[in-house]
Amino acid sequence: MIETYRGVVYPNQLDHMNHMNVQWYTSKFDEATWHLFSSVGITNGYIRDNQRGMAALEQTTKYKSEVVAGDLLVVKSKILEIKDKTIRFLHIMYNVETETEVATSELLGVHLDRENRKSCIFPEDIKTKCVALIG
Repeated sequence: MIETYRGVVYPNQLDHMNHMNVQWYTSKFDEATWHLFSSVGITNGYIRDNQRGMAALEQTTKYKSEVVAGDLLVVKSKILEIKDKTIRFLHIMYNVETETEVATSELLGVHLDRENRKSCIFPEDIKTKCVALIG
């Protein structure tokens, strides 16, 4: 697994029960996703220069331990599967201080041709880098 996010829980991210609200888990996992994609070549430049994109098809998030303001978080990620047009990957979020696993999110994404608005095949170099991160 590679580290794809590191941050802190801020007071404005808490819900009325003083725990981080689910929208912030999603936000932090989304940031981790873009770091994971960048590590295999799906960078902002790649997207812009090739009129390509990514879209989420499925996401399953499991909440395992609550986090509160001031908790330091880290997300580690790995690719589970790469196919011609889709990628399945897993994020695991940890509380840095306690080393507790606090949440997981498994996602399935599709590679898009933004001009034709259809799915398209990943380039071979991206697929090769993805295979290297399968764990």
